[in-house]
Amino acid sequence: MNVLKMKRFSLVITIVATFLYLGLSAQPNATKAPVDEVNPYMGNISHLLVPTFPTIHLPNSMLRVYPERRDFTEITINGLPLIVTSHRGSSAFNLSTYQGDPKNLKPVISYSYDHEKITPYSYSVYLDEQQAHVDYGVSHQSAIYHFSYERNEDVYLVLNSRNGAMQWDGKAVSGYQQLANQTRVYLWLIPESLPSEVQVLTASGLASGTEVEGRNAAVVLRFPATTKELTLRYGISFIETSQAKKNMEREVSGKSLAEVRKAGRDIWNEALGRIDIEGGSENERTVFYTSLYRTYERPVCISEDGRYFSAFDHEVHEDNGRPFYTDDWIWDSYRAHHPLRILVDARRESDILNSFVRMSEQMDQFWWPTFPEITGDSRRMNSNHGVASVIDAHRKGVAGFDLEKAYLACKGAITEKTLAPWSGKPAGELDRFYQEHGYIPALHEGEEETIPEVHSFERRQPVAVTLGTAYDEWCLAQLASDLGKVKDAGHFMKKSFNYVNLFNPETKFFHPKDNKGNFIQPFDYKFSGGMGAREYYGENNAWVYRWDVQHNIPHLIELMGGNEAFVHELDAMFKEPLGRSKYAFYAQLPDHTGNVGQFSMANEPSLHIPYLYNYAGQPWKTQKRIRKLLDEWFRNDLMGVPGDEDGGGMTAFVVFSQMGFYPVTPGNPTYTIGSPVFAKATLKVSQSPDKTFIVEALNYAPENRYIQSARLNGKALDGPWISHDQIVTGGTLELEMGQFPNLDWGK
Repeated sequence: MNVLKMKRFSLVITIVATFLYLGLSAQPNATKAPVDEVNPYMGNISHLLVPTFPTIHLPNSMLRVYPERRDFTEITINGLPLIVTSHRGSSAFNLSTYQGDPKNLKPVISYSYDHEKITPYSYSVYLDEQQAHVDYGVSHQSAIYHFSYERNEDVYLVLNSRNGAMQWDGKAVSGYQQLANQTRVYLWLIPESLPSEVQVLTASGLASGTEVEGRNAAVVLRFPATTKELTLRYGISFIETSQAKKNMEREVSGKSLAEVRKAGRDIWNEALGRIDIEGGSENERTVFYTSLYRTYERPVCISEDGRYFSAFDHEVHEDNGRPFYTDDWIWDSYRAHHPLRILVDARRESDILNSFVRMSEQMDQFWWPTFPEITGDSRRMNSNHGVASVIDAHRKGVAGFDLEKAYLACKGAITEKTLAPWSGKPAGELDRFYQEHGYIPALHEGEEETIPEVHSFERRQPVAVTLGTAYDEWCLAQLASDLGKVKDAGHFMKKSFNYVNLFNPETKFFHPKDNKGNFIQPFDYKFSGGMGAREYYGENNAWVYRWDVQHNIPHLIELMGGNEAFVHELDAMFKEPLGRSKYAFYAQLPDHTGNVGQFSMANEPSLHIPYLYNYAGQPWKTQKRIRKLLDEWFRNDLMGVPGDEDGGGMTAFVVFSQMGFYPVTPGNPTYTIGSPVFAKATLKVSQSPDKTFIVEALNYAPENRYIQSARLNGKALDGPWISHDQIVTGGTLELEMGQFPNLDWGK
């Protein structure tokens, strides 16, 4: 072959190779399953407060673990976790493997590590100074650890309960850890090979014995230096040790690590695959599926072979075929987390609400839970927004729970329990004032608090509580109406307008009043209220709570002076500067991160705000804001989440918004349209198993974020709204997209 032919041949090969490469890279996700798109490290470095945690678990399952470190910047991990009993919690039990001088053994050993890899269902890490490989696979209530050792030294396994007891019976390690509120978690663990010696670890070091109790109770299993591989299987339980053993035997006994991982992978693909997306960048797909994965972290099913331990009455109950769920921070999860679950898994949502009914019956007072956790209801935050999840599910056709009992429990939680934040005390003086005057009174700066039910740090939060309770009472009114309780419906509907009592017509802000009906003066809408603005608002300042009337947005628009004035004030929020240096701003308002002007992308009361332009005749601004916020604040990197994610509370917003619609008012079975990120999103509708709802972006391109026209099932759609019924009956929403806004569509 002459030189010219060789050059031509080389050119052809280059062109073919280039086209092959471009063809493959144009479909980078062709072989990727949904779970492969998940990046558990997204957000693992916080902007200011709490990071996300790279949690290994199956969807809504009891057993959750993650490496123990404050955030990803830590250069060591503290032992190996066996169970995390609550979102953001530390491990109840801890496992450490060690080779070296036994004098250096501790209840929890810190490791230098490398080559860590986390998926939703698996974990692997190399302990570099120990020269040991760790591999892990998780099931619902049990798991497998596998260790590989390079050094020729005795192997020690330290199994620690931070506050409880541990023992070795000749075949297995068992024990418990005492949690809060008379709650215990139990462990049953079997090594595949028997140890050559078992001791206990005390403050003085190793000692003979096979049982130990107290703080950092630890047993130590020693294996000979010839040990190169070691496999552990364990189960956990909130009922008793024997149940932990049953859980292990049912789920992982006789199974290999590879089999457990494959089962976990399949379960995750089924859950995440309920929404299929096409188009979008690799990073956008990762943000979507990572966000969807986080919505499955809470609440968790704690039924074990048809029984569950309830921290709400400290008894073991039969679940009668309905799994029992807890660990749900309803203050924020009602906004998008519960509504998303109705679409992707309505049966589970029914079981969760049924669990809340049971909790209400089991507690001393028949009150709907506020922050139900493994250890009971912690009654955190402000208002009682669990009622919103009840009416939202009911209005969207979710049945299978006692609606009458749910209504009575919600009514009790709002009218019999104090409205004071972070308190489970009965109603008192503050509540009597609210019932008579329609708002929570505020204290003047320096005025001493005298009401005993008010939390000393969290304060009254009078504006946040008044606005939140008005929404809760609207929800009660809807439930009462549907149950035929005409008097209650009228009573609570009237009270749902109580937000008006704090509206300042001169400033158009919700402004705290004292007990004489006077606005607190002087007043700064950015900074008045002390730490976290808690003396008047809650974590966020007045600029965020200005829009906290989810249940009556048309009236809020009217109060603001009409559509034009409303849009002007919305724009002003996104433009308004911090007013201080970032250092000074966040020193007072550390939850108020993710700022665009005074808007906070990092805190849940802000989630509905970008969609409010739709209600005032300028949907193009909703489209613009949503895409900007998603692009800037939710990214496929270690700082890719703007604030406290709360195990699904915020990332459900991302899932909805990337699909192209959002539930602004839970309790109203309507969604408002934003701007889809993907060319096509296909939702498998859980309430209609044979139906799908498709959002298709025609003329799709990353820069085409503005809706030019819309069709629903082939018919023109002139407004930015779709109903829940239109989704569950299946169909296609076609959005013709363009690079520049159509100022008339949706107007």
